[in-house]
Amino acid sequence: MSEQALDLRRSMQIVRRHKIAVSTATLLGLAGGVAFATLSPQTLASSALVALPNSAARYVTTQVVIAGSDPVLTGAIPKLDQPTSLQALQSRVQVGHLSPTIISISAQGKTATEAEDTANAVANSYVDYLSSAKNPGPRMQARVFQPAVNATGTPLRQHLVIYGLIGLLVGGVMGVIAVLAIARNPRRLRERDQIADAIGVPVLASVHAVQPSDAAGWITLLEEYSPGVVNAWQLRNALRHLGFGDVRLTGVTSRDGSSLAVLSLSSDRKALALGPQLAAYATSLGIPTALVVGPQQDANATAVLRAACDAPALAKRSRLRAIVSDHYSIDRLPGTALTVVVAVVDGEAPEVAATMRAATTVLGVSAGAVTAEQLARVAASAATDGREIAGILVADPDPADHTTGRLPQLTRPAQWKMPTRITGTSTEAKLQTGMARR
Repeated sequence: MSEQALDLRRSMQIVRRHKIAVSTATLLGLAGGVAFATLSPQTLASSALVALPNSAARYVTTQVVIAGSDPVLTGAIPKLDQPTSLQALQSRVQVGHLSPTIISISAQGKTATEAEDTANAVANSYVDYLSSAKNPGPRMQARVFQPAVNATGTPLRQHLVIYGLIGLLVGGVMGVIAVLAIARNPRRLRERDQIADAIGVPVLASVHAVQPSDAAGWITLLEEYSPGVVNAWQLRNALRHLGFGDVRLTGVTSRDGSSLAVLSLSSDRKALALGPQLAAYATSLGIPTALVVGPQQDANATAVLRAACDAPALAKRSRLRAIVSDHYSIDRLPGTALTVVVAVVDGEAPEVAATMRAATTVLGVSAGAVTAEQLARVAASAATDGREIAGILVADPDPADHTTGRLPQLTRPAQWKMPTRITGTSTEAKLQTGMARR
């Protein structure tokens, strides 16, 4: 029961995290239901009753077939106000029997008048057919016992409401199923321990990732990014772990002119913001920082960010130094203590050598966006190019993830004292033993 409750809780968290997608699917379902109700308007039905003589009671099943036969329906078409085809009339007429001598002829129509006229036309054609020479069986006198009146059906407003609610429900259920299926893909890594174990590199920080959609959004991030207390502490610890000094409130670092590359995958859009966020945060601490967008394996992934970094407005207003470069090496930037490089590679065929080289490389990953195989390919490509991945930054960690992604620290075994050789008389030995105990 506890596992079921935990699984349900995790499912609810996944749905809440993707509430925009679920809401969109629900609204699309509502729109689809309303559209279906509008394009397929409600139909009204009306029935006419035909009384047969008592002699026909034994053949009531045969009479039901005759009443809905082509000759009877063909004879009813000229009596209709609106011309219609035999096939269309067949789909709108249903014939049954209420008793051995009562035949029920029901017809559907878009309006009450159309339904009533159709049922009465077929009933009269059936009566005429039974007494005509076209009837291959025995002729008989039948009569319309009750003409079709007072057509019934669902009003238009109620019709729209019913189909709208059905579409709303179907859309919501499909949205929930879709997000759960995507989020629970066993190949995608959601927990920090899973991400760390994939390549044997610890997770240094887990922060919320900002997702700008245009150049103006990136400029706002680089100028005004201010993480919360938890995210700020995570970024501070990541800088300290990577050796970028004693990151104090004064913004002093123990390194001068150090460079850090934040490597991410082109399919992982959230992780792209980790490098700019780290650079903006370091700048807010007073660390002279530069953000460099160099050559990329996938240039389209950073096109908007490059445009933002190349904007004159950012150079005038922001304390963060943003640079766009086409070189594969970093030139020493005077007055800069930290250079953060944005690097993006293809997750399926990564070529880390196609990105700018920095002194230290970390991998940026968002929870649930990558697989172990993709991370392994990136790590192998980095190793081939002589680069070592020093840590991992995780964007938007799963709220249900209680792991840390840090590799366990091996505890140093207690050191045993080496045995001491005792020489001399027994009295001296006892004295030495006592002193050793003390």
